[in-house]
Amino acid sequence: MRIALITGGAGGIGSAITRKLAAEGYAILITYKSNAKRASSLIDALENSETHGCYRCNLEDSKDIERVAAEIAKKYGALHLLINNAGITTPISHDDLDALSDEWIDKIFQTNFRGSFAMVRAFKKLLLKGSAPDHPSLVVNVSSVAGKTGIGSNVAYCASKAAIDSMTRSLGRALAPEIRVVSVAPGWVLGDYAKSVDREYLQRQEHLTPLARLAKPNDVANTVFALDHLLKFTTGSVIPVDGGRSLN
Repeated sequence: MRIALITGGAGGIGSAITRKLAAEGYAILITYKSNAKRASSLIDALENSETHGCYRCNLEDSKDIERVAAEIAKKYGALHLLINNAGITTPISHDDLDALSDEWIDKIFQTNFRGSFAMVRAFKKLLLKGSAPDHPSLVVNVSSVAGKTGIGSNVAYCASKAAIDSMTRSLGRALAPEIRVVSVAPGWVLGDYAKSVDREYLQRQEHLTPLARLAKPNDVANTVFALDHLLKFTTGSVIPVDGGRSLN
């Protein structure tokens, strides 16, 4: 049985990844920062719920990440798949430089970039233990096409996703051949964040997307599964899941 850890595993995209991998027979471990009820309810609803688990973890605190890594090491002994899915943002117009405060810049980078790096750092030993010559362990960083296009909820968010993609390339080289590292970069996803966005704006994004729709959380989940089971000769790459949106 392969063991997968998903940060923010009870969110919109995270829960789709959680359900997909659980249906494929993985043991699922998810982290949450504050919504324990939502995380535990998701785990309890999965088949064979006794094989899964959820852990409170503050990605802004490297010591807290190390604590969770120690708990998982003690119980499971190895890890095969780490999905750095948790992330934060806030809508700020790109031309409103004063509104993007130092506090928000630091908070976005602490969670999106530094948190993802700290997860890889803390779980490297467990990923090495789970690796096999014919099936290396895998880190999936959930990025965004905003890291390439510079179009997104705010300037710092776009920059944090570009940093994640750069980290993917660096670690894809540094951790090979035992651990593969890949970014999955969605465009707009009809998940939790999209619910707060004006519907007319989302419709314009649909019209600008060559495949004529926005991504669903399951599109991201299926990509993660394919990377682990089918695309085993891929590392250090950024895989767009945007329906061709970045072409326009």
